[in-house]
Amino acid sequence: MFRLTPLDPGLDPGFGIYVHWPFCLAKCPYCDFNSHVRDSVDHDRWREALLRELDHYADVTADRTVTSIFFGGGTPSLMNPATVAAVIERVAQRWKTAPGLEITLEANPTSVEATRFQGFRAAGVNRVSLGIQALDDQSLKFLGRAHSASEALGAIGLAARQFDRFSFDLIYARPNQSVAAWEAELKRALDHAVGHLSVYQLTIEEGTRFHTLHNRGDFVLPDDELAGDLFEATQALLTGAGLPAYEISNHARPGEESRHNLTYWRYGDYVGIGPGAHGRLTLDGAKHATRAHRAPEIWLDRVDRHGHGGHAAEPVAPAERAVELLMMGLRLAEGVPLARLEAESGQPFAQSLDAAGLDRMIAGGFVELADDRLRATAAGRQRLNALLAQLLHA
Repeated sequence: MFRLTPLDPGLDPGFGIYVHWPFCLAKCPYCDFNSHVRDSVDHDRWREALLRELDHYADVTADRTVTSIFFGGGTPSLMNPATVAAVIERVAQRWKTAPGLEITLEANPTSVEATRFQGFRAAGVNRVSLGIQALDDQSLKFLGRAHSASEALGAIGLAARQFDRFSFDLIYARPNQSVAAWEAELKRALDHAVGHLSVYQLTIEEGTRFHTLHNRGDFVLPDDELAGDLFEATQALLTGAGLPAYEISNHARPGEESRHNLTYWRYGDYVGIGPGAHGRLTLDGAKHATRAHRAPEIWLDRVDRHGHGGHAAEPVAPAERAVELLMMGLRLAEGVPLARLEAESGQPFAQSLDAAGLDRMIAGGFVELADDRLRATAAGRQRLNALLAQLLHA
């Protein structure tokens, strides 16, 4: 059994393993993730395929120390606990693992899946992330969720009893949502949130059911002013409750941050396993991007034939590495160490930035350059896309 130890206060990005389970019971209308609905799944075959792809990447990264494993999806709580246990065991066999290895599994709070928590705990999972999304039945129905608010709260209680750490997600800026109603919902959430809470603004993604409905005029989202008010109310309320934002949409008590997600945001290396999974791996001193085929059946066939379901790894040029680092790192309250920016880009940090744009953003209070790091302020993180457009060379 892996036990958690306190989070290393340093800023080492770590080395993560992401495992994608692509199946869901139903497709949520807002979701553009690589998820699929199937009448049946051959769990034994999928378990063997995941293990084979793990072995493929272990062969080229065996010298690394794994700091986190994350089962995402899709709906990983539909996996057999035996599959989860086999993956965790294989990771421990093929790599060194850090003290306090964080092992997270995403779960939906339906009563059927909640009963599986004990099996996941026994498999080695020590953190769960629950897709709650809302705490009233009308909003849950709009969001296409299969659970009720009472089931959501029951799953949170069960997670608190079964796991060392847990988090849950909420979606705000829903149609007809007022600041007062959202504040009341957040306060209710805080009665149950212990160390970590993720709050995401509802956005309309192409290819989703909501994209069709929204374009048709079936519902209207809050305008930019109200969305900004909802964001600011979120920051004020959660900061006051001791869960400040360490990333744009993620709030935690100190030491309770998601270690796996910090690996992404600090631009660390990670292996991506499963259909559609992406990865970033430094091999022979060069950063490479990996990605697997999205279609589950094609991925499975490729693993059977080749030992992995990925496309050819592609080198990431130094200039692109600088852009990726800034896009990820400026999401964090801690910002981007200039030394890391220079190491990724291979040039002085100032050459990776538009000097005039940087001056404008500093003067406007959207970014800070101090203590050998570049940080977006709270106002800058709220407008990150526009900020990045100013900082990066056209």
